[in-house]
Amino acid sequence: MLFFGPKVKLSFIIKSKKWENKIPNLKKLSDKVIKETFKKIKHPVKKGMEVNVMLTNDKEIQVFNKEYRGKNKPTNVLSFETGDEVLLGDIVMSIDTLLKEAKEQKISVADHYAHLLCHGMLHLLGFDHIEEDEANEMEFFEIEILKELKIANPYE
Repeated sequence: MLFFGPKVKLSFIIKSKKWENKIPNLKKLSDKVIKETFKKIKHPVKKGMEVNVMLTNDKEIQVFNKEYRGKNKPTNVLSFETGDEVLLGDIVMSIDTLLKEAKEQKISVADHYAHLLCHGMLHLLGFDHIEEDEANEMEFFEIEILKELKIANPYE
């Protein structure tokens, strides 16, 4: 478990050994992404807030994607918002898709992980990208959050 600020708890469930040693200082990077996300969108931090991050592979994330989104294929990140103000929800990421996308985009695995975590966190905090204006707002915040972390705009 990782605590950021005095109030929010970030827990990791690592379900695939493929995650080992892929991202140096994974928990520290995650802490920075989460802190910056809350800061940039000016979201209040309530005592006891929790976020769970499951790090898995394509096979397992495909099961979640099929069951909850009706899409029988792997994806990079899924967010499960609880609607609760304290237990914010779960973020699930696949190392297989993350590695493939980072290679295709010619970016570091750590930078792509930071982007996906930021994206997932924004979903937990109520953002979506179904409508074009929502997508533009979400993209804007992702770019600004990553800029603070010295990570290039992932949409360029």
